[in-house]
Amino acid sequence: QPVVQKLSREGTRKALVVFGDSISAGYGVAQGRSYPDDLQRKLDSAGYAWRVVNLGVSGDTTEGGVARMNTAVAAKPNMVLLELGGNDGLRGLPLAMTRMNLEQMITTFERAGAQVVIAGMTLPPNYGMDYVHGFEKIFSDLAAKYKLPLIPFIFTDIITPDLRYFQPDHIHPTAEGAEIISSTVFRAVKPLLGPARN
Repeated sequence: QPVVQKLSREGTRKALVVFGDSISAGYGVAQGRSYPDDLQRKLDSAGYAWRVVNLGVSGDTTEGGVARMNTAVAAKPNMVLLELGGNDGLRGLPLAMTRMNLEQMITTFERAGAQVVIAGMTLPPNYGMDYVHGFEKIFSDLAAKYKLPLIPFIFTDIITPDLRYFQPDHIHPTAEGAEIISSTVFRAVKPLLGPARN
């Protein structure tokens, strides 16, 4: 009987799908220390009846995201945090392709009934300012076009001169950095969560 009750409670929890790359997957940190893991703890402690479904895949591009849309839609998301595009930029892929893929994901998730939140990214200056600005603009343009909440830069709260919240590659956050990112994300999604249970 208790097991049935537990399953019933799980069924009533809305799904927040994190659809991302290695930043979401928790590359280089211990299991349970990714920012989606921390986000789940924050939601639970604040009394929100949501479950985080982490569909982060290390190395994924927007093209890879489009290819696995069926898996994400099958999770019946009520909300999707779309955290893809960074690997496109690091590989110098055409901006038009990145924009097209992100737009396809947004429209597919919206047709499935999910609220989409976009997590933006930037690139090192050595990629050339025209490319970097064009890359950043993709996220803000799509957020404006589809009237979506935007986190302009998912690392905004962990950037410090000494990069203490990054792993030695200066790309992936440490566990402490991931916890801060979860707070950044929580602030963005909180207005969309509805009432807390307690």
